Amino acid sequence: MFEGQPKGLFALALANTGERFGYYTMIAVFALFLRANFGFDAGWAGEIYGDFLMLVYFLPILGGIMADKFGFGRMVTIGIVIMFLGYLLLSIPLGGKGLGIAAMLVALVLISFGTGLFKGNLQVMVGNLYDDPQYADKRDAGFSLFYMAINIGALFAPTAAIKITEYAQTHLGYTAPGEAYHFAFAVACASLILSIAIYYAFRGTFRHTEGGKKKTDDKMSAVAAEPELTKEETKQRIVALCLVFAVVIFFWMAFHQNGLSLTYFADEFTQKSASGVHTMPFDVINLVMVIFIVYAGFSFFQSKTQKGKGISALIVLAALAVLIYKYTKATGSVDISAPIFQQFNPFYVVALTPVSMAIFAYLANKGKEPSAPRKIAYGMLVAGAAFLVMMFASQGLNTPNEQAAIAETGELGPLVSPYWLISTYLILTFGELLLSPMGISFVSKVAPPKYKGLMMGGWFGATAIGNKLVSVGGYLWGDLPLWLVWGVFIAVCLAAAVFMFAMMKRLEKVC
Repeated sequence: MFEGQPKGLFALALANTGERFGYYTMIAVFALFLRANFGFDAGWAGEIYGDFLMLVYFLPILGGIMADKFGFGRMVTIGIVIMFLGYLLLSIPLGGKGLGIAAMLVALVLISFGTGLFKGNLQVMVGNLYDDPQYADKRDAGFSLFYMAINIGALFAPTAAIKITEYAQTHLGYTAPGEAYHFAFAVACASLILSIAIYYAFRGTFRHTEGGKKKTDDKMSAVAAEPELTKEETKQRIVALCLVFAVVIFFWMAFHQNGLSLTYFADEFTQKSASGVHTMPFDVINLVMVIFIVYAGFSFFQSKTQKGKGISALIVLAALAVLIYKYTKATGSVDISAPIFQQFNPFYVVALTPVSMAIFAYLANKGKEPSAPRKIAYGMLVAGAAFLVMMFASQGLNTPNEQAAIAETGELGPLVSPYWLISTYLILTFGELLLSPMGISFVSKVAPPKYKGLMMGGWFGATAIGNKLVSVGGYLWGDLPLWLVWGVFIAVCLAAAVFMFAMMKRLEKVC
């Protein structure tokens, strides 16, 4: 799985892991922070949350344009510095009134702009690694590994956000949740320092991908000497990419409900504690042990030496021993905090990436691997199925406003098992693995050479529009029955999938 990949992939992936850890630590609590610190209702919190996500994914268009002119590496470095300033400002407790709101908005602009310079351009650099003919056939696998690394950072983020918030409340005297959340944002500052340190420590492995007016070595010059496309070929590729962009808008609109309506559901309609063996999924150490077992298991069967097989077997046994020990100690109960559910999506991404890669490798060997556009269409269908699970989970529950009215009396309305949300995140992750890394790989492969930065920015621009539409979940959260809220997202996913299949011949023509 890791064999034959360019060394620069792992350096860039680790640099991105640090940045994503900070970002997802913030996202884990951001919607709840807006309501607790500023007193915003679900709709306003959703509007700000959606606008922020829109900017995070829209500004890579500007970042791509600037990188096509000034170089990808330069924009990545500047982006990290600007993001750091934004997180630093957001981590300062300035209250819930005018000054606090103004500081929060400025911080969001800085974080968004910095991410716009960093995120897309780093991924273009990853794509440039595979312009070298010796790595060309490993592009999809490389982006799957890169995507997995992103989610390693995201896996630990919810636990970090919760633990640092609890520490601020219990040991530092910040008893109000709105104030304590600032410490979660401070974690992002530290993660960015780690990210830039990794970037420069291993820069020699990917310096040739940074671009700019001067080529840094002969290797990059050779890679850059791609055959010129005709105007018609360029047009066909751009049209195909725009069709894909149109579809992914609706995927991200649905998927990023994990930070909004699905988090609201976790906070208002899901059991508040777990006991015994049911505490196991909420301990991130247990999830990491499962990941060790998956990867060591694959390594055992793929290793060509007895020593390799032996090491893999020992890792599996050690991880199993930890899980068994934790199982014997799982006798008490734990509180279930709403942000903790956001650890399951990155956990599934990391754990399932080798599984998906093995499946697609098997299909490729049989000559039956679906094209990237077809995988994206399947991803939309799977995402719709995830919200179908939520529709079943919501049968017999109150509307959000009815549930809130009961909570005001000091009572709890009907609550459901946390396994409904855990299952939903599992299915959503299957959809994500079909769509997101394959979509990024498709863009890096199909984009005309002169417009790589702009086209990668276009991918994030489409994601931005989808994230703006995330706020729909906040506005639906009120008097509507929950089954209807989830039904909206099912309909959106199905419509996008139908459109994708209708355009399939045109899309596969440029693959």
